[in-house]
Amino acid sequence: VQLQASGGGLVQAGGSLRLSCAASGRTFSYVMGWFRQAPGKEREFVADISRSGGRTLYADSVKGRFTISRDKAKNTVYLQMNSLKSEDTAVYFCAASRNFGGSTISEYGYWGQGTLVTVSS
Repeated sequence: VQLQASGGGLVQAGGSLRLSCAASGRTFSYVMGWFRQAPGKEREFVADISRSGGRTLYADSVKGRFTISRDKAKNTVYLQMNSLKSEDTAVYFCAASRNFGGSTISEYGYWGQGTLVTVSS
């Protein structure tokens, strides 16, 4: 499984961005997730989505503002980010896991390169 994240950029607080994670390989058999790492901080869980797309899980810090989705036909996972705050500034990573609901790095076996999101206040 190979993952390629894109869509990051500079946005003002209150704005929106949509991140994409293009996948190759048998990604339909994996749970897909997003993590982020702010400068000087540890990588943290943001959201994940089940194989069917029917279940999602979010970190409390993004609940109600971010939406994870997947397009099986395009083999792509998205993270729609609305009402962005300065504390959302981070490098965002997509990842693949065998198990839904995993919020730790060790539960994800495949990682894409990150895409930088900068929110200006």
